[in-house]
Amino acid sequence: MRLRDAEIHDLDAIWAIESAVFGAEAWSREMMREELTAEHRRYLALVDAAGAVRGYAGLLAVGAEGDIQTIAVAPEARGGGNGRRLMDALLDEAVRCGVRSVFLEVRADNPVAQSLYRSLGFEEIAVRPRYYQPDGVDALVMKLEMKDRR
Repeated sequence: MRLRDAEIHDLDAIWAIESAVFGAEAWSREMMREELTAEHRRYLALVDAAGAVRGYAGLLAVGAEGDIQTIAVAPEARGGGNGRRLMDALLDEAVRCGVRSVFLEVRADNPVAQSLYRSLGFEEIAVRPRYYQPDGVDALVMKLEMKDRR
């Protein structure tokens, strides 16, 4: 597996993973298209040896703050450190952009993702009740101070 910049021609593959991973909470195809082409965004694609997209992740970086917009790895590509590779690459990009703090939201019922983010240095700073709809699951807001990554 390798990482490369995600491009608009990846939209179908990315949206297929988005739909499979997030189900009813998935962003719409049009929202994903906007994310891939919007200013201040950097999206990465995780691709296999055949060039097929197996994961993606996006960063919004404006000034001193960044936000992990989304991250997903196809079920068949999980367990090999691919989520960590995507996150590390986004955090490296945040450093290049001069970001000092990175934020993200994660489902309160997703201990695997929470563990990954904590291992990268993120700390829980707030809870957004019933943030994820239609399931009504709380979001944990997490923050990483980038001073330790420079």
